[in-house]
Amino acid sequence: MTWNMNYIKTLIFDFDGTIADTLPHIIAIANSFVKEYGIKKITKKDLELLKGKTPWQIMKEFKIPPYKVPFIVLKVQSLLHKEMNKVKIFPGIKSTLKALKKKNMSIGILSSNSKKNVMAFLKKNNMNMFDFIHSENNLFGKSKALRNIMRRYKIEREDVIYVGDEVRDIKACKKAKIPIISVSWGFNKYSLLKKYKPDYIIRKPKELLRIVE
Repeated sequence: MTWNMNYIKTLIFDFDGTIADTLPHIIAIANSFVKEYGIKKITKKDLELLKGKTPWQIMKEFKIPPYKVPFIVLKVQSLLHKEMNKVKIFPGIKSTLKALKKKNMSIGILSSNSKKNVMAFLKKNNMNMFDFIHSENNLFGKSKALRNIMRRYKIEREDVIYVGDEVRDIKACKKAKIPIISVSWGFNKYSLLKKYKPDYIIRKPKELLRIVE
């Protein structure tokens, strides 16, 4: 499908791996309770390999039963809240978001992280610039969440584009029939993202401006 960027009015951003570099903290937290959940510890070497895998491949690699995932996610999010003041923002993101707002673009966040964690991060980084923040605790239900956002905020499909860092973001956008800009500085590496054919792939935040212009 061909998208006309002249009509894009709203950008919806993923949070973890797109705006906030939460991954090192998530890995450290997950490694702290591997025995409790009977999962394999993630090493630095493992992490590089994981960036080239889909969520289902990761679950298989680390022998994580699907039924355990919601419990692990909730525990990580709960413990992550204490770490949000240490989480770094990706270079260039804040200035790019400010530039988008100057262009009268509407910007929002859709995340499977908790709204509490997202708000703590935004407050710490003085980023009170988002028109909406939507949290749905479902790793694999992002397409439904996107549709919920468009209904709730009366956003037309042809007016919106999503910005995310994972293969599951690409799949969700294809299912929801909205375009996606994949970013290569987050969790999944460029080569894997390219394989799933997003509408755009960028290496630096400022490239967003060129696309929407």
